[in-house]
Amino acid sequence: MVNYDEYLRTALIAAKEAGAVIKENFHKDKHVELKGAVDLVTETDKKCEELVLSTIHKTFPDHKFIGEEGSAAQGFTDELTSEPTWMCDPVDGTTNFVHSFPFVCVCIGLAIDKQVVVGVVYNPIMEEMFTAVRGKGAFLNGSPIHASACSSLGSALAVSEIGVTRDDETLDALFGRISALTKQVRAVRAMGSCALDMCCVACGRAEISYEIGFGGPWDVAAASLIVEEAGGKVLDPAGGPFDIMGRRVLATNSHLAEATSSILSGMKLGPHEPRPAQ
Repeated sequence: MVNYDEYLRTALIAAKEAGAVIKENFHKDKHVELKGAVDLVTETDKKCEELVLSTIHKTFPDHKFIGEEGSAAQGFTDELTSEPTWMCDPVDGTTNFVHSFPFVCVCIGLAIDKQVVVGVVYNPIMEEMFTAVRGKGAFLNGSPIHASACSSLGSALAVSEIGVTRDDETLDALFGRISALTKQVRAVRAMGSCALDMCCVACGRAEISYEIGFGGPWDVAAASLIVEEAGGKVLDPAGGPFDIMGRRVLATNSHLAEATSSILSGMKLGPHEPRPAQ
């Protein structure tokens, strides 16, 4: 088995450094800029991404890096190659951060040969560090975690997000999916962080997490590995294979993937929402 421990150590150092910045500024006034009508970015987002990038490049100067703020600045997301590539969301849940709502995290994932091999999701406000290395299980603050054993949709807790698109057709499609799923599950929640939603599935707090049209691979890279290593499943909401670059994700425990995707696959999509791969 390949030893990924040095990669994990570097990711943990970077996550803790960025997390300290988030925690320091969490209750302070924030300088907020708009990336879209409701999509926000703060000085903390930018500073944290610079910290993560600097820490990684000190140890692995030849590795590639795909970050949320860098991608936003250049106007596009770099293509994922087979080379070692770090994917970072410096503050997943920026709107939560702006409102001092505690579901905020740093996400750092490493992909090699287009497969995520290391994942770290750190919520410094709640002091929860989710980690995974491929083939070695998933952990929360150093203790092993596992997806739930729930096998009934009617007993399941689902988590999703509203996103940042506000045209009527997209909202109709989005709430149509939520309505269809709500009729089948125990309850649905929206917490404002795709990565933390998925980590809830990994540690058994929820059974289902899905989102269509999130920002980019930095939102899901680390969390997708954490779910898989916790015994859960990660796939496309329509039931096909998960595409890390596709901006579509469904994470479930090991029992409810097919039942959930059968509901979501039949629902319409908004005009700006990404389609499943053909």
